[in-house]
Amino acid sequence: MTNNDFCDVVIVGAGFAGLTAARQLVQAGKKVKLLEARDRVGGRIYTKQIDEKTYVDLGGQWIGPTQDRIYALANEFGIKTFPSYHSGTHLVVLQNKLKHYQGLIPNIDFLSLLNLDFAIKKLNRLSKTISLSEPGTSPNAKILDSQTVATFLDKNIYFYNARQILDIALETVFGCSMAEISLLHALFYIKSGVDLEHLFSLTGGAQQDRIVGGAQTVAKALAEEINHVIKFSSVVKKIEQTSDNVLVIGENFQYKAKKVIVAIPPTLAGRITYNPCLPWQRDQLTQRLPMGFVIKCFAIYEKPFWRDKNLSGLAVSDSGYLQAVFDGSPVDASRGILLAFSLASRGREFIKLPLEERKEAVLSTFARWFGKEATKPIYYLDHCWAEEEWSRGCYVGFMPPGVWTNYGKALSKPVGRIHWAGTETSDIWNGYIEGAIRSGERVVKEILTL
Repeated sequence: MTNNDFCDVVIVGAGFAGLTAARQLVQAGKKVKLLEARDRVGGRIYTKQIDEKTYVDLGGQWIGPTQDRIYALANEFGIKTFPSYHSGTHLVVLQNKLKHYQGLIPNIDFLSLLNLDFAIKKLNRLSKTISLSEPGTSPNAKILDSQTVATFLDKNIYFYNARQILDIALETVFGCSMAEISLLHALFYIKSGVDLEHLFSLTGGAQQDRIVGGAQTVAKALAEEINHVIKFSSVVKKIEQTSDNVLVIGENFQYKAKKVIVAIPPTLAGRITYNPCLPWQRDQLTQRLPMGFVIKCFAIYEKPFWRDKNLSGLAVSDSGYLQAVFDGSPVDASRGILLAFSLASRGREFIKLPLEERKEAVLSTFARWFGKEATKPIYYLDHCWAEEEWSRGCYVGFMPPGVWTNYGKALSKPVGRIHWAGTETSDIWNGYIEGAIRSGERVVKEILTL
């Protein structure tokens, strides 16, 4: 073994949580080592440069009101943001019929609209009863945690169009099907992100703004400040605790520290070997916290041609491989980029196709919705986060039924000298960049005050 020098804190994972924690600890005068399995920082935030004027955010990309930490960081580093493009009319495809609409809610029949409004308001109302710090202790927690969101929708949605629209919207928010996720967890997540309108919306919501140059530019700026403590291509295999210190061990390295912060998704944290073993609650938790299934598809054009047709680039559909499409073009519109999401069960079918068939499926869909120009992009690419070795899914780990009430208290509770960070552990904007940053801040407070 090498690198057997002593640190105050070793951090596992250089996403926004790990970077935030490392920076604040360095500022506090602590000796820190930040270990990252990849050859880059950012974790589930990954901006890919295609050519000199073209980039795409393969991972997280949007920020919005009340996400104060990420806005503050961007401002501190002189990184600008810009509004997500949404001018013009949006498209909705239901039962193979394409309609245009404006605003947040698609153009559907009146009774479905009433039903949709009823269900959204009921979910928002229920979410206000949830404790963000301890969801499992909320009123009626066991009842809410014993059912899925699909169960709730079965009981409260009476019209096909209302069900389809809400399924599309919720799958796009959660990255999983509604039969997979606990109603209690969904309500916690809704309150964590203010309410459903915030989670769904561009203007005034979680998708309001984007970061010039891509979201990873902020992570890179953070990393530059603490570059001397980061070690890339360092896969942590084992964490050993003693009464006096903790050893963080990987192939050809070993670090001894007073504390360790594990700032990776819980399912990945569960793949590390611990000595002594983790308490049963924590280990059982990591067995039950799967990642969402998200594929992002990009078609890149010389210009955003759909804007000339007064189309916003936003579309949703109840059929085919794609749930939702957005205009992903850069701020100066020097390229036109259509960004599509293939999620949950649709995504699992989509990824079975070879790349050329996936490309054909996406481009033919775009052509039906936006015009024949869509069939001839400069570039096409897609990215399946379930195939990322050091993510195994996106956007976030979610709770199936029974997990919050039986194991939730172990999510962020330290185990001896081990502390847990990552967006999954945040009570505010859980699942978002903002949540990751806040989790890094929280864990630093734990370490500096204990």
